[in-house]
Amino acid sequence: MHNIAKLSLASSLVIAIFSANAGDISNFDDSHNINKLPSNEQDKIQVVLDIGWDSKYVSEGRNNLDNGGVTWGTVAVQDGDFTGYVTGGRADSQDYTEWNFGLEYAILLSDTVEVSLGYQRLEFYGTERCSDNELFSTLTYHYQDWLVPSLAYTYSTEAGGYFVEASIHSPWELLHGLTLTPYITQAFDFQYVTEDHDGINHFQFGIEAEWLINNQLALSGHLSHTLAQEDIKLEARADGNEASLDQTYAGIHLTYRF
Repeated sequence: MHNIAKLSLASSLVIAIFSANAGDISNFDDSHNINKLPSNEQDKIQVVLDIGWDSKYVSEGRNNLDNGGVTWGTVAVQDGDFTGYVTGGRADSQDYTEWNFGLEYAILLSDTVEVSLGYQRLEFYGTERCSDNELFSTLTYHYQDWLVPSLAYTYSTEAGGYFVEASIHSPWELLHGLTLTPYITQAFDFQYVTEDHDGINHFQFGIEAEWLINNQLALSGHLSHTLAQEDIKLEARADGNEASLDQTYAGIHLTYRF
């Protein structure tokens, strides 16, 4: 249950894309993500509803469920640079339910650099009952429209450790409203998932697709693959796990904003 109690860093940043200053970067390499939509006026409160499904619940390069996938639902409210959200997840093939409650603040440092800071409370229900508090932040640099590097950090109070992800997304608009975004991510674990091992955790790559149906509705999907690195391999070796440690999974999301 330890891995389930430690969500992926990117999923901690689920609401970052709602910031009024958000750029053209997708975040579908996480386990539960909400599509970005065109920005509305800053002086209007925005409400976002999202429902999605992933074929596996993968976070920190690990599959957190023994069988099946997971369905996610999110309600988010944005007022200026502040966003509050509630996300619920339920496994489709075993007893597991999760709730996330969070608040995030977005800061535009310049025309090309943006930062977000946030907190979220995590509650887990299944064969074990767990909870956690996380502090997270992201730094995104919009170097070019087609090249968006980012750095993300999450600290877990329960584990007393942190997780770091360095990513590069490359969005390409093939047709009006249709964007494909290949991405790569290198992740590092420092007592966030495992206490005995620190350092490189996993490498991930994939492709995301997003179709903006209109200014309020978006349909998105992703196909992702993770390659286990030293932290995951040492953990598996200590547990006597000889199974394949790499993960391939896909997901789809439908998002409505009003």
